[in-house]
Amino acid sequence: MLKYLLLFLFWGGGLQAQTIWVSGAVEDSLSHRPIAGVQVKVMDDTVHVVTNAFGLFKIAIPTASATLLLTQNGYQLKQVTVRKYDRLIITLSPIRKDADPVALAKARSKLQHNSNPNYGNTGMGTRAFYNETYGATYENKFVPVSTHPVSAFALDVDRAAYSNIRRFLRLKESVPVDAVRIEEMINYFHYDYPLPLAGETMALYSHYTTCPWESAHRLLQVAIRARALETDSFPASNLVFLLDVSGSMGTPNKLPLLQAAFRILVNNLRPVDKVAIVAYAGEPGVILPATPGDQKEKILNAIDNLSAGGATAGEAAIKLAYRIASEQYIPGGNNRVILATDGDFNVGLSSDDEMEQLIIEQKESGVLLTCLGFGMGNYKDSKLQSLSGKGNGNFAYIDDLEEANKIFAREFGSTLFTIARDVQSEVWFNPALVKSYRLIGYENKVLPADTSVKGEFSGGIIGSGHCSVALYEIAPAQTVTDDTVLAKVKISWRDPQDTVIQHLTGVVPAAVESFDKASNDCRFAAAVALFGMVLRKSSYCGKGNAGMVSDIARHALGPDKGNYRQEFLKMVKMLRKGKH
Repeated sequence: MLKYLLLFLFWGGGLQAQTIWVSGAVEDSLSHRPIAGVQVKVMDDTVHVVTNAFGLFKIAIPTASATLLLTQNGYQLKQVTVRKYDRLIITLSPIRKDADPVALAKARSKLQHNSNPNYGNTGMGTRAFYNETYGATYENKFVPVSTHPVSAFALDVDRAAYSNIRRFLRLKESVPVDAVRIEEMINYFHYDYPLPLAGETMALYSHYTTCPWESAHRLLQVAIRARALETDSFPASNLVFLLDVSGSMGTPNKLPLLQAAFRILVNNLRPVDKVAIVAYAGEPGVILPATPGDQKEKILNAIDNLSAGGATAGEAAIKLAYRIASEQYIPGGNNRVILATDGDFNVGLSSDDEMEQLIIEQKESGVLLTCLGFGMGNYKDSKLQSLSGKGNGNFAYIDDLEEANKIFAREFGSTLFTIARDVQSEVWFNPALVKSYRLIGYENKVLPADTSVKGEFSGGIIGSGHCSVALYEIAPAQTVTDDTVLAKVKISWRDPQDTVIQHLTGVVPAAVESFDKASNDCRFAAAVALFGMVLRKSSYCGKGNAGMVSDIARHALGPDKGNYRQEFLKMVKMLRKGKH
């Protein structure tokens, strides 16, 4: 299957080679503010464009490399060599008031008529967009039970952080601390906790063990497993593919990989499903109206003919996608916008807060959101994480074709079909047995206790058959007691099409199990958590290090369907050999 997908990938890339686009932004070299009205001309050609109010431009070049001439009143002329897929910031220098106007006129004439592409200050004053952004996360601290006996957080199974970290390690680059979200690393893997009994939505499990990296502490693992829908009982899907085709998506690890990933998804569609495609750069456009899932050739042709170029009008595109999804809404169906982008929005609303508010406004439409991140250099992880979190959505990062297969083929049902939304976990700790606790990960998902009584109920989403795992490190109370209950757990959620809050409760026995004798799943999840702590250079690692991570994981591989746990060991080895 992968061989054919790769063939389609290269075939699709050939279609895009007909027009070569270059895009960028022009700014003042002193104030760094955008400059509108700059004429951008291809040297030795008639093609020219003018920058818009945001200083942005998109221009077609005749070959894979060309020279642009930029002119604007009050600024010195600028000549820049560009190559296909370039997306640049170009600075123009203001003309000094004492400059000789005659000499400037001669220079302008010479530049506009010179045929030597290497003439002038080629390439000076340009810089590529290499500024990835991540939401700042500060590790959860130990919380005293005497003052805060209840820990509440939103449960979900986003996995983006894990595949993004893999990308950094493969490239032998340092992993940004804020890119490490431990809960997304833990929940990347499949765990073999049993499915709920027939007629039930969730099943709850727990393990209470010794802590391998801090002998005086304990580990509590809480896991929920959602019911799994049978493939033939998946509800009809109303999908809108919202695809970023701006200039920043032009590199091989972005748009071509996006096209290959969506081919995998399209191959899983059924006649009862329907797909619309919205592509956006400087402005959004509907390139495919709602089309039945069995018209695969029509859908795939629309995907294959995508090409990259221009600015990124994310705000208008999101509004259009949600409008189409609402117009095609299937009562009781799987109504979803699937946003695929590097997250680099730069036209209209673009800040994380602005985009977050936009998604909140769309949330009550009943349309869910899946965010897929692509690429590197200008990848905006913080924005996609925020959008998925506020839009009843899930979030993944696709770094290679194998990850696309995992998301859209092997885990098709759990990725696209939601079992429960607004999922929360509340854990009440027994003060007689627990002195303090620390939730490992979930930093940006911590909730105030008893949020439901305030009329504000929100949380994550859980897909078909999903397993969501959370870990606590616990400092036990130094008292002698006959209490047999360590903690009480309450899971709350709403069904996808309902507003009624449902609950599942359970108790965690106080008996402590030796970590070495715990299940493979329990020990492997702990290894992944420690790996995240090592990557973050956490002050809570105790005696833990990459060697301990490798040792624990190697003895907890289990069946390892798909060899994802073996791959994890390779990542740990990369960390130990590199200088991260």
